[in-house]
Amino acid sequence: MIYVYLFIGLVIAQRLAEVVVAKSNERWMKERGAFEAGASHYPVMVALHSCFFVSLLVEVTVESLTWSIWSVLPLVIFLLAQIIRVWALVSLGRYWNTKIIVLPDADPIQRGPYRWIRHPNYLVVVLEILFLPLIFQAYVTAILFSLFNVVMLMVRVKIEEEALDQDGRYQEKFHEVGRFMGTRKR
Repeated sequence: MIYVYLFIGLVIAQRLAEVVVAKSNERWMKERGAFEAGASHYPVMVALHSCFFVSLLVEVTVESLTWSIWSVLPLVIFLLAQIIRVWALVSLGRYWNTKIIVLPDADPIQRGPYRWIRHPNYLVVVLEILFLPLIFQAYVTAILFSLFNVVMLMVRVKIEEEALDQDGRYQEKFHEVGRFMGTRKR
C-alpha cells in the first residue's frame, strides 16, 4: 500500500511544482502586459483538482486498493499522457500557465502538439483524471471526477478561446485544428 501512496504523492508533487512554474510564468507575462481571463472559475478548478486527489486517496485507503494486473493499461496511458504533458509545457515555454493568461499581440503557439491539437494539456488532464484512479481500480473517483472535469472544461475552453481570439488571430491560425482530437480535414 505504501507504493500506492508514494506514486500518488509523486503526482501531487509534480502538480505543486507546476504551480510554482505557472506563478513564475504569470509574473513574466504580466510584466509584459498580459492579462488574466476567467479568474472567477479558477478557484473552482483548483478545488476540483484538489478534491480529486483527496477522493483518490480516500478511495484507495477505504477500499484497500492497490496494484493489480488491471493496473498495466491505465498506467501505460497515464505515463504516455505525462510525455504529452511535458511536450505541451515545453512547447509553450513561458506562455504555459494553469491560469488563462493572455499576452496581447503574441502569436498563438503552433509548435509541438499544438500543431495538431488546440488543447493538448486539457486532453492530458482528461486522461489523467480518468486513468490515474483506474490504475488502482478507484472507479468512483474516475467516473465522478471525469464528469466534473468535463463540465469544467466546457466553461474553461470557451473562456480561453475567446480570450486568445480577441484580435482574430487565434481562430485564423487554429480553424483547421481540432480542440482535443487532432487536425480536422478540409
